[in-house]
This record gives sequence, structure tokens and C-alpha cells, in this order.
Amino acid sequence: MSVWEFIFWLSVGLVVYVYAGYPLLANLLGRLLHHGVSTAEPGTFTPSVTVVIAAYNEAAHIEETVRNKLSLNYPAEKLNVIVISDESEDGTDDIVRAIGDPRVRLIRQVPRAGKTSALNLALPQATGEIIAFSDANSLYHPDALQHLVSCFADPEVGYVTGRMVYKAPDGSLTGEGCSTYMSYENGLRASETKLGSIVGVDGGVDATRRSIYKPMRADQLPDFVQPLTVREQGYRVIYQPEALLYEDALASASDEFRMRVRVGLRAFHALKDKSNLLNPFHYGIYAWQLLSHKVLRYLAFLFMISALLVNIPLFMGGSIFWKTMMVAQVSFYLIALFGHTQRHKNVPKVISLIYYLCVLNVASALAWVQFLMGRKQVIWKPRT
Repeated sequence: MSVWEFIFWLSVGLVVYVYAGYPLLANLLGRLLHHGVSTAEPGTFTPSVTVVIAAYNEAAHIEETVRNKLSLNYPAEKLNVIVISDESEDGTDDIVRAIGDPRVRLIRQVPRAGKTSALNLALPQATGEIIAFSDANSLYHPDALQHLVSCFADPEVGYVTGRMVYKAPDGSLTGEGCSTYMSYENGLRASETKLGSIVGVDGGVDATRRSIYKPMRADQLPDFVQPLTVREQGYRVIYQPEALLYEDALASASDEFRMRVRVGLRAFHALKDKSNLLNPFHYGIYAWQLLSHKVLRYLAFLFMISALLVNIPLFMGGSIFWKTMMVAQVSFYLIALFGHTQRHKNVPKVISLIYYLCVLNVASALAWVQFLMGRKQVIWKPRT
């Protein structure tokens, strides 16, 4: 085997491992270990809960989101909401004040400092034993909070994430690909929960114990860093599929791409900050999970580029096999390119998934370049 052949098979093997091998192994090991969760029956375990919502210029969604939380099937006297307006300029603050429910509190963050700073500002003022996190456009199923909270009856559980269901009402390509990808992620989280803890959460339907929340730097990604911090403290981070969140998928490829670059950049910084969790002697199987699910996943674009580039000299060698491999790779990316040109139309699901997978990896590549340049991102814009 030549050096080029070795690099090719290593690159392809890593791509296959990231997207298929690791999920398969996690599923098999999860079935073997089956680390269960001692949940309470919904409604029988009702600690006080504060729902925290960070918002910037969310006038179009904030009232529906807050009223959605107030109407959840949970004891009203044990539920309150804090909205942190990150110096909103579109009337978001007035809309929250006009709701007129004593369980709703508005905190205005000035100057604008981003979501992480907003959470750090709100948490010392939260009174709930459990803190639930919601995005400003996230709508919970009426029983979602009950299902989230029921998991904290298990003293080993420190953080719970629910199941995000993306809606693509117009059948857009990015929306369909996003929805399929989230179904894939949710299946992996179910397997990882049986291993002990998951390594990725949704951020829009999460909850943690207030007593173990740790303030974060403004540039850190809360949906990524806080669960890792909880795991550092010896608690489990688990997935509760019955806690449903409904959110519109981004129909615009450009919006989805910008969001993925932003998340990827902050994820790279988070992995650097929490690299101690990659030590298998201290964190056992969780270190393998974090390496496989996050580190290698975010670097998959490197393996994909490598497989394509080293295929060129192999292709020039004249072998039918290597010519076939090149045709297969080029065809894969041409399908993604075709998907880009058809992104506003209904196309077969396999095309939408290939397109979305490429969007993710191009976004990761750009985020990686920005990470190497030392760039950090603190503030955000509402999803559209």
C-alpha cells in the first residue's frame, strides 16, 4: 500500500467512523451498559422552576414564547419566567412588560453583551431550584417541562435536554435537511444517555440544577460549555425525548450557514477550554464520546478534503478502481451543488441530506479558520 493509498483509506475511514461507526458503536455499547435514569412520574415531582429566555429584537416571537411557558402543564405557583433583553431596539421590552403576569420579570442588559452574559446576569436573580432554558422563538409542548423536571428526581442527573422538532412548512431544502439531521442527532443522544451522559444539547429545551450552574465567559457557547461543566462536576447530562420543542427550521441556506459558522467557532473554543474532558483516565468512556461526537465531527471537513486531494494522484495512476473513487466523490459534491441550485424547491430527501451535510462541513471549515485566527463571537442576531 502506497502512502497516498494509506492517507486515502484513513481519511475515508474517519469520515465513515464519524457519521456511521461511532453512532453504531454508541448504540451497541448503550444497549450493553444501559445506564438508566430514575425519573419520577410527571406531576409527582414539582420543584420550583425558572425559565430563562435571552432575547435580542424578538418582537415578532417573544409574547407567544413567554405565554407558551406560562401555560405549560406545571403548577403555576412554582413557575416563573425571566426575559433578558440584550439591549433590544424593536419594542421587545414593551411587549414583555405588557404581558402583565407577576410571574414574568424583564431584565434589560445594557450595553449589549450577548446571550452568555445575559444568562450570567439572570441566574443570580433566579429563584427556581431548576433552571430551564428557552430560545426566544421556542415553543414547548404543554408537557415538556414536566418531562424535563421529572429527570431531576434522579440525584445523578445535573442537566437535561429535550427533543427539538424542526418544522419546514414550505418544504425548503435546508429545512428538510436540517430536520433529517436532527432526527439523526436525537437517535445518537438516546444511545449516549444509555452510556451515561450525552455530549451535545439543543439549547432551546434544556434544564439544569441552579445549584450547579457556573458563570461563563461572554465568548463561551452556553449550550456547549454548561453541559460540559456539569459533567466535570460529576453529574450526568441526559436526553429526554418526551420533552418536545417545536421550532421553525431556517429556510434560508445563508441563515443556516451563518448560524452554523457561529456555533462552530464557539464550539472550537469550548473544546479548547474543556480539553481536560478528553482524558480517558479521568472521564472514561465520556472522553471517547467527546472525541468522536464533537472533535472529530467538527474536523470531518479535513478528512473529506484529504480523501479528495489524495485521490488525484491515485486517479492519475490509471487504475479503474481509483478512477471510480474519484467519480464517486465528485458526484457527491455535484449532488450537493445541484441541491444548492434547487434549495427553494422540493427535491428527494437524499439530495437535501447531502446538501445539508456539505453546508455543515463548509461552515465548520470556515469556523476552524476563524478559530485559528483567534476570532471570537459574543453577540448574535435573531434567527429568521
